[in-house]
Amino acid sequence: MNSILETDLDLEKLFLPSWAQEQPPTNRFEKYTGTEGDQPERRRGGSRGDSFGGGGGGGRPRTGSGPRPGGPGGGGSGGGARFGGGGGDRRQSGPRRDDRGGDRFQRPERPPAPAPLVELAVSIVPVEHGVESLARQIRVTGRAYPLFQIAQLVLDKPERYNVTLAIRKNADGTPKQPLFSCALDDTPWLSEDEAVAHILKNHFATFYTAERTPTEPPKGVYTFVAQCGVSGVILGPPNHHDYQNQLHKLHNERFSRMPFEAFKARVKIVREEAVVKKWVEDQSFKTEYVCLNVPEPLRLGSLEDVEKHFRAVHKDAIVKAVDTYTIAGVPSRTLKSHELQRLIRAEWEQQKHFPLPLATSLSRSFASHGLHFFKVNKTVTHVAVARPQYLDLDASPVSENIKRIVTYINEHPKCSRRKMVEALAPAPKVTVLEVAPDAPKAPTPDQAEPTPEQTALIADLHWLVHQGHVLEFADGKLETAKKPAPKPVKEPKAQPKAEAAAAAPAAPVTESVADIIAEATAAPKPAEAALPVADVSVAPDLADEVPVTVPEAVVAVETPVTPAAPAEAPNQNVSVPPVS
Repeated sequence: MNSILETDLDLEKLFLPSWAQEQPPTNRFEKYTGTEGDQPERRRGGSRGDSFGGGGGGGRPRTGSGPRPGGPGGGGSGGGARFGGGGGDRRQSGPRRDDRGGDRFQRPERPPAPAPLVELAVSIVPVEHGVESLARQIRVTGRAYPLFQIAQLVLDKPERYNVTLAIRKNADGTPKQPLFSCALDDTPWLSEDEAVAHILKNHFATFYTAERTPTEPPKGVYTFVAQCGVSGVILGPPNHHDYQNQLHKLHNERFSRMPFEAFKARVKIVREEAVVKKWVEDQSFKTEYVCLNVPEPLRLGSLEDVEKHFRAVHKDAIVKAVDTYTIAGVPSRTLKSHELQRLIRAEWEQQKHFPLPLATSLSRSFASHGLHFFKVNKTVTHVAVARPQYLDLDASPVSENIKRIVTYINEHPKCSRRKMVEALAPAPKVTVLEVAPDAPKAPTPDQAEPTPEQTALIADLHWLVHQGHVLEFADGKLETAKKPAPKPVKEPKAQPKAEAAAAAPAAPVTESVADIIAEATAAPKPAEAALPVADVSVAPDLADEVPVTVPEAVVAVETPVTPAAPAEAPNQNVSVPPVS
């Protein structure tokens, strides 16, 4: 399969209806004649009594001549056995309701709950090459596509996305579930044991080679051997000294998920001479494993020694713990680790139902390519080359073609580009003349080159679309950007009482009080210098009720006043009456 072709999404084709995306199929009903479902017409005639088992020719035919099931002596005459005739009571023929047993109404056992998923973070991200192709198509066409439907199209093909696995850490910084990678085939694993077993099974020849040398055959006469009923491996006679070791070894290597007792029950005894002879020949050779890629030659006698040698020499360079791991979409569906494959499958199914994480990743990638987003009817998020921008024809100086386009789209909602061009710049009618049969056919209206008027109209529409004044959706419908609603005027918030009192202007000072303050602060005249100075005081009632504010003119002029020498007459206290 060509991965480049799979990652390149053709939005023009994928957003068409299903009947327009594929070629018309062949006639699926050509082998049917139309009479396959007809049933033979029932024979008419016969009496009602015949339908209950009478001897007439009408009704459904009876097979056999014995009595009816369900009662002894069944249907000799037309239904007598059913209604208490000589055949006995049919209602007593079957078991009673109380005799049916207790298993009838028992609910079936529920299947066991699935094991919990491993604690790893999974994210599905689109392939960068595919995102660039999508962004280029959106910029060229200018159409607005729903973001979530693009995410669904990415999930449809594993060639269009990558899968990233990341560990989750506890409060102390240790990973909840470790993650390992194998450098030989770039595969992820949940433990070192799984990775080592995978390497020794699939890449054994890279590190070791097996050599068989003849040895002394087993002594004694053997007439039967034990053989695995699942794999067909010959384990040897049950009374052989190495039988138990071979049994446990085969279970650990190939059937570790099966309970040992269930595996042991599948072992069978074979007495065929050829099978016994084959086991004796295998025991007549000794298998040794020669280590490769080591400075000094080394031979190992068993697979257990091979595993120990691999862990000590090669494991640290091949199997490594990682925090994040990214794998392509196609290999992610065929992982050797069953738990990882189940985790990725669960994430894919969840995003297939609602691809919010993938849509978020797509939005970041599209934004980096200069695309914009907006919502249609405040619900469906679309990605386009520009956001909707309202065009005021009265206030904006635009050409007549642009005015015609906007006016036509407003008057014909949900029209298409083709209908608009046909209405505003129709192609000239061509007179069809008789031509020779061998002459080339005239081009159809779809194949004809556009006229200069149509070219200018399409260019103006292209400008309107790329400026956001006109929206062209994935299905080809055109719509103008709507005028934004005026923003509501916010009412001023009520101020607290303390702030309102501080901001309120001071109460005006009455004329009488102002005159008194001016007389008290003014310098004494020369003729009145010998007169006693009156003691001006404001009554406590007036000070609390009326704030006294000194005019600016009075404050600005600060002339020192030298009080006259006190006279012998006592001071007169002048009191100001409270101002109402």
